[in-house]
Amino acid sequence: MVDAPRPPVSLPTKRSCPFNPPDGYTPLREQESITRMSYSGGVPGWLVTRHAEAKELLTHKSFSARQEGIISPVPTELVYTGPADPGAFAKTDDPNHSHYRKLITGFFTVRRTRQLAPMIERIVHEQLDDLEKAGPGADLVEVFAESVSARVMCEMIGVPESERKILQRHVDALGRLTCTIPEGLAAASGMGGFLSRFVPTRMDDPRDDLLGDLIRGGQLNEQELMGMVATLITGAFDTTGNMLAMGVFTLLEHPDQLAKLREDPELMAKAVEELLRFLTISHLGASRWALEDVEFAGQTIKKGEVVTVALPAVNRDPERYSNPDQLDIARTDHGHLALGHGVHQCLGQHLARTILRVGYEALFDRFPTLRLAVPADEVPMREEFVHYGPKSLPVTWDD
Repeated sequence: MVDAPRPPVSLPTKRSCPFNPPDGYTPLREQESITRMSYSGGVPGWLVTRHAEAKELLTHKSFSARQEGIISPVPTELVYTGPADPGAFAKTDDPNHSHYRKLITGFFTVRRTRQLAPMIERIVHEQLDDLEKAGPGADLVEVFAESVSARVMCEMIGVPESERKILQRHVDALGRLTCTIPEGLAAASGMGGFLSRFVPTRMDDPRDDLLGDLIRGGQLNEQELMGMVATLITGAFDTTGNMLAMGVFTLLEHPDQLAKLREDPELMAKAVEELLRFLTISHLGASRWALEDVEFAGQTIKKGEVVTVALPAVNRDPERYSNPDQLDIARTDHGHLALGHGVHQCLGQHLARTILRVGYEALFDRFPTLRLAVPADEVPMREEFVHYGPKSLPVTWDD
C-alpha cells in the first residue's frame, strides 16, 4: 500500500530559543530532503532543509532568483510583482545579474575591504563613544550595532548623515512582514523620494566614493544608479547590524565561548564564521522558482513553483556539521550558507565579516564587563522581520 502524501507544511517561524532555528525545522529535515510547503495565499511550493540539496538548488540552472516569480513563504500584505527595478541586481538572473554585479564587485573584494578597515574602525570607536556616553542600560542595537553598519555603507556611497535615520526607518518598514500596504507604500515612497533627490545631484557632482566611481564609469543611467544604491542600502542596513547585535547577545549568553575568545583573540575569524553559521539571521531563507519542470531531490518541481532554502536549518544539518547545535568558536568545519551560495552569494560578504570582526573585538575590549541589563528572556526579538535579531539589547557594565 502506497503511503498518502503528507499535507503541505507552513514555513516554521516560532522559536523556543532565540539562538536556535525555528523548532519545526528539525523533524522536517529528518523526514525528507525536500518538503511540500504552502506559500502565502495557499500557493503550493517546496522547502529544502538539508545542506547538500541547498547547495545544489542555489547553483541549479533551472531555478531563477528573478523577483517576478518569487512568492512569500509566509502571509504578508507586501507583495512585490513584476520585474526588479533596473540596477537591482540581487533580484535578477544573468545576463542582467552578471552585468550589474561586475560593475560593482571591485568595491567589495578582500583587498578593497582591507583598505576600508581604518574607516570601519573609526566608525566603530565613535559609536562605542556614544555607547559609553549613553551609559549603562543603553540599547546596544540602536546606539552601536544598527548605527555601525548603516554608517559604513552611507560613507561608502556618500549618503549624508542627516539622511541615515530616516532611511533606516524605511528599510525597517519594508523588511517587516507585518507591514501593511499603506505603511509599505509610504516607506517605498520615502525611499524613492530620497533616491530621486540624491542620485541626480551626485550625477551632476560626482564625489570620491563608490557612487562617484560608478557615475564616472558611464555605464549606468539614472534609474540603474538608483536601483543599485537602493540595493546596497537595504542590503547593508538590515543584515550586518542585526548580525552584530545578535552575535553580542549570543556571546553574552554563552560565557564559556566568550571567555575562550578573550583568552585567544586569534580565534576571532573562526568565531565570526561560527556565529554566522550558528545564528543565520535570514528568517525566511532564500527562494528560487523553477523555469521549467525539473527533477530535484527525488521530486518533480513544476514550472513556476517556488522552492525555499531554509538557511537556518541547513546550517544545522548534522550530515554536514558535527554537533551542529553547539556553538563552538574554534570550529573548523565551516562552509556555511549564511551568506548564500553560487552567483547570488552576498556581494558584501567580506565587508560584513570585517565589520563583525572589528565590532566584536572593539566592543569587548572597551567594555570587558559588558553584560545584559535585563534577563535574556526579556530581550524582544524581530520575529516578524525578514532578518532575525534583537529589536533592542539593553546592556550594562562596570564603570
